[in-house]
Amino acid sequence: MSRTVYAVLFLLLTCCGIACPVHAVEQAGAAQREVERSTAGRAVVFNRDIRPLLSDRCYPCHGPAAAHREAGLRLDQRDAAVSELDSGEVAIMPGNAQQSALMTRLLEQDDQLRMPPADSGKKRLTPDQVDRFRRWINQGASYQQHWSFMPLVRPALPAVNNLHASDQPIDRFVLARLEQQGLTPAPEADRVTLIRRLSLDLTGLPPTQREVRAFVEDSRPDAYSRLVERLLSSPHYGERMAQFWLDLVRYADTVGFHGDQTTTYWPYRDYVIEAFNANLPFDRFTREQLAGDLLPGASRQQKIAATYNRLGMMTAEGGAQPKEYLAIYAADRIRNLSGTWLGVTLGCAQCHDHKFDPFTTRDFYSMGAFFADIKELGFYGSAHNDGIWGEVMWLTTPAEQERLDQLTEQIVSLKKTLATGSPGRAVAQVEKELKARAAEKVALEKAIAKMPKTVAVEPRTMRVLPRGNWMDDSGPVVQPAVPEFLARLDVHEGRATRLDLARWLTSADNPLTSRTLVNRLWKLYFGNGICRSLNDLGAQGKWPSHPELLDTLAVELIESGWDIKHIVRTIVLSKTYRQSSQPRPELAKIDPENRLLARQSWFRLEAEQVRDGALAVSGLLVTTLGGPSVKPYQPAGYYAQLNFPMRTYQADRGEKQYRRGLYTHWQRTFLHPMLKAFDATSREECTAERPRSNTPLQALTLLNDPSFVEAARVLAERIVREGGTDKTARIDWAYRQVVSSPPKPEISKLLADLHTRHRAYYDGHLEAAKQVAQAGDWPASEEIDPAELAAWSSVARVLLNMHETITRY
Repeated sequence: MSRTVYAVLFLLLTCCGIACPVHAVEQAGAAQREVERSTAGRAVVFNRDIRPLLSDRCYPCHGPAAAHREAGLRLDQRDAAVSELDSGEVAIMPGNAQQSALMTRLLEQDDQLRMPPADSGKKRLTPDQVDRFRRWINQGASYQQHWSFMPLVRPALPAVNNLHASDQPIDRFVLARLEQQGLTPAPEADRVTLIRRLSLDLTGLPPTQREVRAFVEDSRPDAYSRLVERLLSSPHYGERMAQFWLDLVRYADTVGFHGDQTTTYWPYRDYVIEAFNANLPFDRFTREQLAGDLLPGASRQQKIAATYNRLGMMTAEGGAQPKEYLAIYAADRIRNLSGTWLGVTLGCAQCHDHKFDPFTTRDFYSMGAFFADIKELGFYGSAHNDGIWGEVMWLTTPAEQERLDQLTEQIVSLKKTLATGSPGRAVAQVEKELKARAAEKVALEKAIAKMPKTVAVEPRTMRVLPRGNWMDDSGPVVQPAVPEFLARLDVHEGRATRLDLARWLTSADNPLTSRTLVNRLWKLYFGNGICRSLNDLGAQGKWPSHPELLDTLAVELIESGWDIKHIVRTIVLSKTYRQSSQPRPELAKIDPENRLLARQSWFRLEAEQVRDGALAVSGLLVTTLGGPSVKPYQPAGYYAQLNFPMRTYQADRGEKQYRRGLYTHWQRTFLHPMLKAFDATSREECTAERPRSNTPLQALTLLNDPSFVEAARVLAERIVREGGTDKTARIDWAYRQVVSSPPKPEISKLLADLHTRHRAYYDGHLEAAKQVAQAGDWPASEEIDPAELAAWSSVARVLLNMHETITRY
């Protein structure tokens, strides 16, 4: 390892710490203690205080799934829970905890008798939790429908003591909760932090120095709202929003199974970007994706949108059973639909009734019946050779169509010449021209992009598969239907279609879709959802920190006409969003996870944004929207295990190398190493939330990945050209360029010392300096001294590695 790498790593590791597991445990314990403090001495609410415990500790044996129910006891329904059992006991005797068998079992000291059983793997309830049950039973043991399944009603705004509080609903609900806990909100963040936060949140890109200066110096009272509108109008807003949606619908450039062959889905990705930029109402966005092909006079864009139905994984593996894979594809669609739009785990009902939520196995397969009209194969035998995965849509460009028309006309004319024997032209010459035109047409048709498309046919029979067994046809036949406990579709005639499903998903009668969507939008701007279990709003999910706020935003979304930009604007204009994210000692003890929102959150940027930021500050980023996926630098041999066919990765050259991460070729089984290091998902399943790890591999990626080495070298050229003439000025310019704010004196000194040491090293090792100057495809500057460029490249590599660079505050 070179002295450069040692020096950079040393500075990196002294500036950026690794998360401490002990501290994480302490935080979790503090969070649990805070929950227990917050529930003590107040009325017990079933959904908030009791249901989570029943769902976690009791429902596996005493919940909705009849096949797994023990002792005939059902605790998810009040009538069953308060009824006398065959043993003569009553589990819950409303108003009398002392006579309730449930309390006896919770307090039992004998491991063979106490609940939950010792061999269940579930923790015994804490004294506070047992006391909650006692108080709840003595209060009358009232049950509630699960909060996420309850009809949506706009709650009244809470009263607050702060006379200067905002009337904005977000701020009122947050402040009311803070006042209950004796806390005050954080002050507004400084303007540099605000523009950087807002730029990263709304576009995924850092602001330029010019943009920062303009906002800091803008004294108009509406400067912030003007900034919000500018960023919402940016074409990069659609790219940022598309990233979270593509994770949900498991968009990728390959089919996933076996050989994981490449196919063409990028026009769907571009449709999503355009839809968010155009602020397409979410109800229409839903209809076009689920049933764009069924819309009267469907446009090309609507048909492309309907490719959502073909985004799942497919197989061309020899020996695959078509019937089995049709069942696999159907189950995948049900899981994805329920996860993406409803935020529930309907997939748990594939083999048996859901253990925690009121979804039945019949519900699962009835939802799958909506998609039984999609023309598809279970096994695409020749696809690994010809690349055809069923019905395709030709994505002909205007220029390609013009040339096709010309060739077709010429071929017809030449054939007519041969047929009529027109004088003046030798037959051999005409045949030669005809052959040439025909060959050109074949080559052009082969080169035209073709994407799998959704084609509706006569629906195949769908039935319940007992225990999910694709070979067992003994289950009852089902028709398209939504979960029975939620609604019954009003279909006037014939069979319900995907279009009926799409309309129900975004109807005012469906309480799940709007709650799910606004919860996920909230996560984009606060780091966590109001309900932290983004992928499960059911009984196993988390209780929302601000349930009335969640419902207010959900109602607002529907009443606004499903206007996503309206909700985003509402969130980012709130005082709650604009708070400083600086931690405070009292909050670290009371609210270590920032559930009360007494400050903003700070969190690491997602994988694509980390790379986009490095390209942007270096000046390498190409901001062209849309088009085929691209291939950044990648380690040689990474695809060695891919077969059918074998592939050698060829990195793109020119502008394609510097596109945003959103456009990176998404190989499901071999995700790009940089994206994988920063927790991007393989997109084999619906992903509502990526994990946020903190590993040495990430630091090494930022240090050694060719994209980042090249970005640092090109940034170094800019430091020399644009940063002024002396070292201090250049460091100040570079720091502002990367993290938007000026460096502290001690950081400036560290960077200056680093430059001095590395300049001395490279003065004596010019060949090493020249190697640094040649990093990547971008042409090297011949005007800058190689040793000087290499030394500033070292500084730039440190800057791109800093915690402040890859963190949103």
